Parts: sequence; C-alpha cells; structure tokens
Amino acid sequence: MSVLRSIQTRCCIAGGGPAGMMLGFLLARSGVDVVILEKHPDFLRDFRGDTIHPSTLEIMYELGLLEEFLRRPHQELPRIGIQIGDQQLIAADFSHLPTHCKFIALMPQWDFLNFLAEAARRYPGFHLRMESEATALRRQGDRVTGVEARTPEGPLVVEADLVVGADGRGSTVRRLAGLESRDLGAPMDALWMRISQLPGDPTQSLGRIAAGQILVLIDRGDYWQVAYVIPKGGYEEIHRRGLPALRSAIVTLAPFLENRVVELRDWDAVKLLTVRVDRLTRWYQPGLLCIGDAAHAMSPIGGVGINLAIQDAVATANRIAQPLAAGRLTTEDLKAVQQRREFPTRFTQGLQLFMQERVIRPVLSTSRPLTSLPLALRLLRRSPLLQRIPAYLLGLGIRPEHVSTPEHRGT
Repeated sequence: MSVLRSIQTRCCIAGGGPAGMMLGFLLARSGVDVVILEKHPDFLRDFRGDTIHPSTLEIMYELGLLEEFLRRPHQELPRIGIQIGDQQLIAADFSHLPTHCKFIALMPQWDFLNFLAEAARRYPGFHLRMESEATALRRQGDRVTGVEARTPEGPLVVEADLVVGADGRGSTVRRLAGLESRDLGAPMDALWMRISQLPGDPTQSLGRIAAGQILVLIDRGDYWQVAYVIPKGGYEEIHRRGLPALRSAIVTLAPFLENRVVELRDWDAVKLLTVRVDRLTRWYQPGLLCIGDAAHAMSPIGGVGINLAIQDAVATANRIAQPLAAGRLTTEDLKAVQQRREFPTRFTQGLQLFMQERVIRPVLSTSRPLTSLPLALRLLRRSPLLQRIPAYLLGLGIRPEHVSTPEHRGT
C-alpha cells in the first residue's frame, strides 16, 4: 500500500493551463510559495487555444519578458479577415491599439506554457508537479484547506492556505466544491484538423462563410490549423456522411486545399471540440477560488478564452499576493477577484452569444446562398475606422489588467 505523503504551501493551483501557469508565475515572482498540479506529463495537446492577444503581450512587456517571448517561433496577425462567398473584408485591424504589440501572436499553447514554466522556475517558491491530478478537497469545517492528489509516486496531500481551480471547462475542483454554474448555450461545435501549407497559399488567417458552412483557417507556419464549424450535436451526422463529404465541404470553402484534404485519411485526424459557454454564479468558497475556464467556459469566437484566463490570473495575483504571503488572506479577497473580473467576463460572453445567435446560428441553419454581407459587416467594409472597435474588443477587451505585484527574487 502506498504511503500517504503530505506537503505544505501557501497556494495550491489545480491545472497547468494559461490561468494556472500565469498565476503560479506571478505568485512565485512575488515571493509566495506555490504548487501547481498538472495531470498530464507535458503540455503537448493539439488544438488548444493558440492566439496570444495584444493584452497578453502587454502583460509580457510589463513583466520584462516580451523580447525573450517573441524570440520563440510564432506568427503575427495584424488583421483578421473574413471571406463571405466571394467577398473579403477586414473585420479587425490591430495597428491602432495603444500597446507595444499591435498584432495577435500565433504560438502553440504548449510553447507558451513551457515559456511561462521556464520563467517561473527562476523563483524558489515555484513548484510544478506534472502527472499530478487533484482528486479531492480537504476541509476544516466550511473552509478548504488543501487537496488530495494522484501522482506517479502515490497519493499526495497538499495543505494550502488557498486552493485555486484553474483546471479548465471540465474542472474537477469546481465539481468537488459543488459550485453552481449557469449554462449560457452554444449552437455549434467544431471539428479541428491540420492540413499542410504550401507556397502560394493565402498569406493570412481567414474565416470563410458560405450557406450552411463556416471554416476558420489559422496559419501555423508549415500547416493550416482548420476549424470546420458544425451545428451543436451534429457530429454523428457528419460522421455518417463520411470523410469524403467532409473533405468536399472543406474544398468548397477553401478550394486551394483541394489537393491536400486527402491528408485527412481517417477520423483520428479530426478532433471534435464540444463548445460550451457557462459561468459560475459564485467563483469562491473560504479557502478556494476558481479562475479561467473553470469559472467561465468561453466560446471559441474571437479566440479570447486564453487571454481572459490570463487577465483573471493577473487580477487574482494583484489582489491576493500580499495577504497570501503574510498569511492573512480572507474570503473577502476572493470575493473581490470575482467582483473585479465578472463584468469583463459577462460582457465578453454577451458579445459571443450575440455573434452566435446573429451570425453563427443563421449561417449554419440556411441552405440559401449568401448574396450580400450583413449590415454590420458592410459598415466595417465601408469605414476602416470602424475596424478599430472589434480590434479593441478582441485585442484588449474590457478592463484590461496590468501587473502591480512586486518582484522578490529570494534566495
């Protein structure tokens, strides 16, 4: 029988995604001892959010990491384009943002997370435990006092002043805590694939829309990351029609891929992303806080999920680092984090729901050719100045956060 081991820390974070890694880095940078539990052996998972928006790049600048970060392989997207039928337009132009980087950086999420881990290891209080999965919460009365975890070496107890659930939309922590969420609905799911890129392909990432079909192409350098949007629950019907029908649908929207869709040789090359949009009614309990997708699962529209998670992490560190280090963290501090981040979350999800109902659902439910652009898109085409509005909402968001935690190198 395995011996139950126990360690102590100020903060135990369940989940090594963008929210968890950024919060762990910021707390360790501020002199707080922190343990991150990541259930996988590495960060290598396909088709996770790869878009690093200007708001996140600005945080990297404030941390003095931007130049080092941008030396990593990445692509830069200064504009977002949409093609509807044979008409193209620029939906967002980031060149006018008041930031050091006026573009979205496209970088595999595993590279981003590895970069954060490397930066965080410069501080003695940072402890990242891979292949370690939180399985239970420990309590004294109504207060969470730590977690029980499954590790390769056997069961582990992590006693902590604060437990943070940053373990994504399928959060174990929020389920164990019994936190209630509100399902806001989503009319679509997405099939993710990769198809090789060749010289002569389009030079920018594009959304392509036709009757009943939506395709998103993300330039990953030597391949296209492809998202084919389908009606919610429509995967079984797509599967029944077969791969040849899916390949044909992709070619209809992106004819230049005609000689490459054969790379989709079987259904193992097609990953289903079940889209969910929800939000916790309360993000915290005494001794526990949820942030990122664990607190609010986002639609993939705009690729803002990773950046909202980063904003949550910065706001959380700004509020709790000092009282946590001093051993005087209160439930009011956790409540203040939700109060700070709830409006940006509600606003962003509101925009996503608007796009889902006014654009995604009508497109997916029609078989009639799209002969004209919707009014909002026609206005964007006529007035480049209006392109600054979606650029600001996507690039910076509502109430962007700034790092205010101090750096303590320690010994």
